[in-house]
Amino acid sequence: MSFARPPHPVLRSARSSLATAHARRWAWLGALSGLLAGLITQAPAPWLAHGVAQLSQQRVLLHNAQGTVWNGSAHWVLSPGMRNGEAAAPSTQAALPTPMRWRLQPQWHAGVALVLVLSADCCTTQPLELALSPLWDGVRIDVNDQQSQWPAQWLVGLGAPWNTIQPQAQLQLRTQGLRWQTQSGQAQLQGLAELQVQQLSTRLSTLRPLGSYRIQVRGGDTMAMTLETLEGSLQLQGSGQWVNHRLRFQGEASAAPEFEAALSNLLNILGQRRGHKSIMELS
Repeated sequence: MSFARPPHPVLRSARSSLATAHARRWAWLGALSGLLAGLITQAPAPWLAHGVAQLSQQRVLLHNAQGTVWNGSAHWVLSPGMRNGEAAAPSTQAALPTPMRWRLQPQWHAGVALVLVLSADCCTTQPLELALSPLWDGVRIDVNDQQSQWPAQWLVGLGAPWNTIQPQAQLQLRTQGLRWQTQSGQAQLQGLAELQVQQLSTRLSTLRPLGSYRIQVRGGDTMAMTLETLEGSLQLQGSGQWVNHRLRFQGEASAAPEFEAALSNLLNILGQRRGHKSIMELS
Protein backbone atom coordinates (compact mmCIF):
# COMPACT_ATOMS: atom_id res chain seq x y z
CA MET A 1 0.00 0.00 0.00
CA SER A 2 1.27 3.46 -0.92
CA PHE A 3 0.43 6.74 0.73
CA ALA A 4 0.25 10.19 -0.93
CA ARG A 5 3.06 12.36 0.20
CA PRO A 6 1.80 15.58 1.85
CA PRO A 7 2.58 18.71 -0.14
CA HIS A 8 5.79 20.41 0.64
CA PRO A 9 5.35 23.34 3.08
CA VAL A 10 6.65 25.79 0.47
CA LEU A 11 4.15 24.56 -2.14
CA ARG A 12 1.34 24.63 0.40
CA SER A 13 2.19 28.24 1.29
CA ALA A 14 2.33 29.25 -2.38
CA ARG A 15 -1.12 27.76 -3.02
CA SER A 16 -2.53 29.56 -0.01
CA SER A 17 -1.05 32.88 -1.14
CA LEU A 18 -2.44 32.37 -4.65
CA ALA A 19 -5.92 31.65 -3.29
CA THR A 20 -5.76 34.72 -1.04
CA ALA A 21 -4.64 36.94 -3.93
CA HIS A 22 -7.41 35.51 -6.13
CA ALA A 23 -10.03 36.21 -3.45
CA ARG A 24 -8.67 39.71 -2.90
CA ARG A 25 -8.84 40.42 -6.65
CA TRP A 26 -12.49 39.37 -6.79
CA ALA A 27 -13.23 41.49 -3.73
CA TRP A 28 -11.69 44.52 -5.40
CA LEU A 29 -13.60 43.85 -8.62
CA GLY A 30 -16.82 43.52 -6.66
CA ALA A 31 -16.20 46.75 -4.79
CA LEU A 32 -15.32 48.56 -8.01
CA SER A 33 -18.44 47.23 -9.75
CA GLY A 34 -20.57 48.36 -6.81
CA LEU A 35 -18.96 51.81 -6.88
CA LEU A 36 -19.54 52.17 -10.62
CA ALA A 37 -23.15 51.00 -10.30
CA GLY A 38 -23.67 53.51 -7.49
CA LEU A 39 -22.16 56.32 -9.55
CA ILE A 40 -24.33 55.41 -12.54
CA THR A 41 -27.62 55.05 -10.67
CA GLN A 42 -27.08 57.79 -8.08
CA ALA A 43 -25.08 60.33 -10.08
CA PRO A 44 -26.11 63.75 -8.69
CA ALA A 45 -28.28 66.09 -10.75
CA PRO A 46 -25.61 68.85 -10.87
CA TRP A 47 -23.58 66.55 -13.12
CA LEU A 48 -26.40 66.67 -15.65
CA ALA A 49 -26.68 70.45 -15.23
CA HIS A 50 -22.97 70.81 -16.01
CA GLY A 51 -23.26 68.61 -19.10
CA VAL A 52 -26.30 70.49 -20.45
CA ALA A 53 -24.54 73.84 -19.96
CA GLN A 54 -21.45 72.62 -21.81
CA LEU A 55 -23.37 71.08 -24.72
CA SER A 56 -25.55 74.19 -25.14
CA GLN A 57 -22.61 76.59 -24.80
CA GLN A 58 -24.24 78.07 -21.69
CA ARG A 59 -27.53 78.82 -23.48
CA VAL A 60 -29.55 76.27 -21.49
CA LEU A 61 -28.92 76.20 -17.73
CA LEU A 62 -30.36 74.01 -14.98
CA HIS A 63 -30.27 76.09 -11.81
CA ASN A 64 -30.67 74.57 -8.33
CA ALA A 65 -30.61 71.03 -9.72
CA GLN A 66 -31.93 68.47 -7.22
CA GLY A 67 -32.05 64.67 -7.26
CA THR A 68 -30.05 62.50 -9.63
CA VAL A 69 -29.15 62.42 -13.30
CA TRP A 70 -31.96 59.89 -13.75
CA ASN A 71 -34.69 61.51 -11.69
CA GLY A 72 -34.56 65.14 -10.63
CA SER A 73 -35.72 68.73 -11.02
CA ALA A 74 -34.27 72.16 -11.68
CA HIS A 75 -35.20 75.68 -12.75
CA TRP A 76 -34.85 75.72 -16.54
CA VAL A 77 -33.09 78.93 -17.57
CA LEU A 78 -32.33 80.35 -21.03
CA SER A 79 -29.22 82.51 -21.42
CA PRO A 80 -27.48 84.42 -24.25
CA GLY A 81 -24.49 82.10 -23.73
CA MET A 82 -20.82 82.93 -23.62
CA ARG A 83 -19.63 86.44 -24.45
CA ASN A 84 -15.88 87.07 -24.83
CA GLY A 85 -15.18 83.90 -22.89
CA GLU A 86 -17.47 84.84 -20.00
CA ALA A 87 -20.94 83.64 -19.07
CA ALA A 88 -23.83 86.06 -19.52
CA ALA A 89 -24.92 88.11 -16.52
CA PRO A 90 -27.83 86.66 -14.49
CA SER A 91 -29.87 89.79 -15.26
CA THR A 92 -29.99 88.79 -18.94
CA GLN A 93 -31.29 85.28 -18.22
CA ALA A 94 -34.91 84.10 -18.10
CA ALA A 95 -36.37 81.10 -16.24
CA LEU A 96 -39.63 79.17 -16.47
CA PRO A 97 -42.11 80.11 -13.71
CA THR A 98 -41.93 76.64 -12.10
CA PRO A 99 -39.20 73.97 -11.90
CA MET A 100 -38.84 71.36 -14.62
CA ARG A 101 -38.91 67.72 -13.52
CA TRP A 102 -37.23 64.99 -15.52
CA ARG A 103 -36.98 61.23 -15.61
CA LEU A 104 -34.36 59.50 -17.72
CA GLN A 105 -34.58 55.75 -18.27
CA PRO A 106 -33.43 53.10 -20.74
CA GLN A 107 -36.04 51.29 -22.80
CA TRP A 108 -35.58 47.90 -24.37
CA HIS A 109 -38.97 47.37 -26.02
CA ALA A 110 -38.73 47.36 -29.85
CA GLY A 111 -35.06 48.27 -29.74
CA VAL A 112 -32.72 50.16 -27.48
CA ALA A 113 -33.69 53.72 -26.55
CA LEU A 114 -33.08 56.30 -23.85
CA VAL A 115 -36.37 57.94 -22.86
CA LEU A 116 -36.49 61.45 -21.38
CA VAL A 117 -39.75 62.48 -19.68
CA LEU A 118 -40.20 66.20 -18.90
CA SER A 119 -42.96 67.92 -16.94
CA ALA A 120 -43.55 71.33 -15.37
CA ASP A 121 -46.61 72.63 -13.54
CA CYS A 122 -46.57 75.84 -15.57
CA CYS A 123 -46.39 74.34 -18.99
CA THR A 124 -47.20 70.65 -19.48
CA THR A 125 -50.71 69.24 -19.08
CA GLN A 126 -49.19 65.86 -19.93
CA PRO A 127 -45.52 64.84 -19.80
CA LEU A 128 -43.35 65.53 -22.82
CA GLU A 129 -41.52 62.33 -23.82
CA LEU A 130 -38.49 62.08 -26.09
CA ALA A 131 -37.07 58.68 -27.03
CA LEU A 132 -33.49 58.74 -28.32
CA SER A 133 -32.48 55.65 -30.33
CA PRO A 134 -29.05 54.97 -31.85
CA LEU A 135 -28.84 54.26 -35.56
CA TRP A 136 -26.00 53.06 -37.71
CA ASP A 137 -24.03 56.29 -38.19
CA GLY A 138 -26.81 58.39 -36.74
CA VAL A 139 -29.53 58.89 -34.14
CA ARG A 140 -33.35 59.09 -34.04
CA ILE A 141 -35.56 61.10 -31.68
CA ASP A 142 -39.27 60.30 -31.35
CA VAL A 143 -41.59 62.79 -29.61
CA ASN A 144 -44.90 61.65 -28.14
CA ASP A 145 -48.18 63.18 -29.31
CA GLN A 146 -48.77 65.96 -26.79
CA GLN A 147 -49.90 69.51 -26.11
CA SER A 148 -48.12 71.99 -23.89
CA GLN A 149 -47.90 75.76 -23.41
CA TRP A 150 -44.88 77.94 -22.75
CA PRO A 151 -44.46 81.66 -21.96
CA ALA A 152 -43.02 83.63 -24.87
CA GLN A 153 -41.22 85.89 -22.38
CA TRP A 154 -38.92 82.94 -21.64
CA LEU A 155 -37.27 83.41 -25.07
CA VAL A 156 -35.90 86.80 -24.01
CA GLY A 157 -33.18 84.93 -22.15
CA LEU A 158 -31.62 83.83 -25.47
CA GLY A 159 -30.64 87.40 -26.29
CA ALA A 160 -30.97 88.90 -29.78
CA PRO A 161 -33.42 89.27 -31.41
CA TRP A 162 -35.77 88.23 -28.61
CA ASN A 163 -34.53 90.82 -26.12
CA THR A 164 -35.32 93.49 -28.71
CA ILE A 165 -38.77 92.11 -29.59
CA GLN A 166 -39.68 91.43 -25.93
CA PRO A 167 -42.57 89.10 -26.90
CA GLN A 168 -45.48 88.53 -24.57
CA ALA A 169 -47.78 85.63 -25.48
CA GLN A 170 -48.73 82.06 -24.70
CA LEU A 171 -47.00 79.54 -26.97
CA GLN A 172 -49.15 76.44 -27.42
CA LEU A 173 -47.16 73.52 -28.81
CA ARG A 174 -48.76 70.42 -30.34
CA THR A 175 -46.93 67.45 -31.85
CA GLN A 176 -48.28 64.53 -33.87
CA GLY A 177 -46.21 61.59 -35.07
CA LEU A 178 -43.07 63.71 -34.74
CA ARG A 179 -39.75 62.01 -35.48
CA TRP A 180 -36.37 63.58 -36.26
CA GLN A 181 -33.38 61.55 -37.34
CA THR A 182 -29.95 62.10 -38.77
CA GLN A 183 -28.03 59.36 -40.53
CA SER A 184 -24.87 59.54 -42.58
CA GLY A 185 -25.01 63.33 -42.34
CA GLN A 186 -28.58 63.54 -43.67
CA ALA A 187 -31.36 64.92 -41.45
CA GLN A 188 -35.03 64.11 -41.91
CA LEU A 189 -38.23 65.08 -40.10
CA GLN A 190 -41.50 63.16 -40.06
CA GLY A 191 -44.84 64.17 -38.59
CA LEU A 192 -46.20 67.53 -37.48
CA ALA A 193 -45.20 70.24 -35.01
CA GLU A 194 -47.67 73.10 -34.55
CA LEU A 195 -47.10 76.26 -32.54
CA GLN A 196 -49.92 78.69 -31.81
CA VAL A 197 -48.89 82.14 -30.62
CA GLN A 198 -51.84 83.43 -28.61
CA GLN A 199 -52.41 87.18 -28.03
CA LEU A 200 -48.97 88.36 -29.09
CA SER A 201 -47.66 91.72 -27.83
CA THR A 202 -44.28 93.36 -28.27
CA ARG A 203 -42.59 96.51 -27.06
CA LEU A 204 -42.06 97.42 -30.75
CA SER A 205 -45.73 98.41 -30.95
CA THR A 206 -48.06 100.30 -28.64
CA LEU A 207 -50.99 98.36 -30.08
CA ARG A 208 -51.72 95.39 -27.81
CA PRO A 209 -52.35 92.63 -28.52
CA LEU A 210 -51.34 92.35 -32.16
CA GLY A 211 -53.11 89.05 -32.77
CA SER A 212 -52.82 85.27 -32.66
CA TYR A 213 -50.91 83.14 -35.17
CA ARG A 214 -50.24 79.55 -36.13
CA ILE A 215 -46.93 78.10 -37.32
CA GLN A 216 -46.86 74.55 -38.67
CA VAL A 217 -43.80 72.48 -39.55
CA ARG A 218 -44.49 69.30 -41.53
CA GLY A 219 -41.98 66.58 -42.22
CA GLY A 220 -41.50 64.48 -45.31
CA ASP A 221 -39.07 64.33 -48.18
CA THR A 222 -38.86 68.13 -47.85
CA MET A 223 -39.58 69.83 -44.54
CA ALA A 224 -42.10 72.65 -44.98
CA MET A 225 -43.30 75.51 -42.77
CA THR A 226 -46.43 77.65 -42.98
CA LEU A 227 -47.42 80.81 -41.10
CA GLU A 228 -51.00 82.09 -40.87
CA THR A 229 -53.02 84.59 -38.86
CA LEU A 230 -55.81 83.28 -36.65
CA GLU A 231 -57.08 86.74 -35.70
CA GLY A 232 -55.77 90.23 -35.03
CA SER A 233 -54.86 93.66 -36.35
CA LEU A 234 -51.44 92.52 -37.66
CA GLN A 235 -51.88 90.06 -40.52
CA LEU A 236 -49.04 87.58 -41.13
CA GLN A 237 -48.81 84.81 -43.69
CA GLY A 238 -46.07 82.90 -45.48
CA SER A 239 -44.49 79.54 -46.28
CA GLY A 240 -41.05 78.05 -46.56
CA GLN A 241 -38.97 74.91 -47.04
CA TRP A 242 -35.68 73.58 -45.69
CA VAL A 243 -33.19 73.31 -48.53
CA ASN A 244 -29.60 72.20 -47.86
CA HIS A 245 -30.16 72.47 -44.10
CA ARG A 246 -31.38 76.08 -44.42
CA LEU A 247 -34.86 77.56 -44.22
CA ARG A 248 -36.03 79.47 -47.27
CA PHE A 249 -39.10 81.44 -46.24
CA GLN A 250 -41.20 84.07 -47.98
CA GLY A 251 -44.13 85.83 -46.41
CA GLU A 252 -45.87 89.14 -45.98
CA ALA A 253 -47.19 91.29 -43.18
CA SER A 254 -49.99 93.83 -43.40
CA ALA A 255 -52.34 95.71 -41.10
CA ALA A 256 -56.09 95.68 -40.92
CA PRO A 257 -57.28 98.92 -42.63
CA GLU A 258 -58.23 100.67 -39.38
CA PHE A 259 -54.79 99.96 -37.84
CA GLU A 260 -52.47 100.88 -40.74
CA ALA A 261 -51.23 104.09 -39.12
CA ALA A 262 -50.65 102.46 -35.73
CA LEU A 263 -48.66 99.57 -37.25
CA SER A 264 -46.70 101.47 -39.91
CA ASN A 265 -43.40 101.52 -37.94
CA LEU A 266 -43.67 97.84 -37.07
CA LEU A 267 -44.27 96.92 -40.71
CA ASN A 268 -41.09 98.81 -41.63
CA ILE A 269 -39.15 96.66 -39.15
CA LEU A 270 -40.64 93.35 -40.27
CA GLY A 271 -39.48 93.60 -43.89
CA GLN A 272 -39.24 95.60 -47.09
CA ARG A 273 -42.28 97.78 -47.65
CA ARG A 274 -44.27 97.40 -50.84
CA GLY A 275 -47.28 99.64 -50.54
CA HIS A 276 -49.45 98.54 -47.64
CA LYS A 277 -47.53 95.29 -47.21
CA SER A 278 -44.16 94.32 -45.81
CA ILE A 279 -42.29 91.47 -47.54
CA MET A 280 -40.54 89.04 -45.20
CA GLU A 281 -37.82 86.86 -46.72
CA LEU A 282 -35.32 84.42 -45.28
CA SER A 283 -32.90 82.35 -47.35
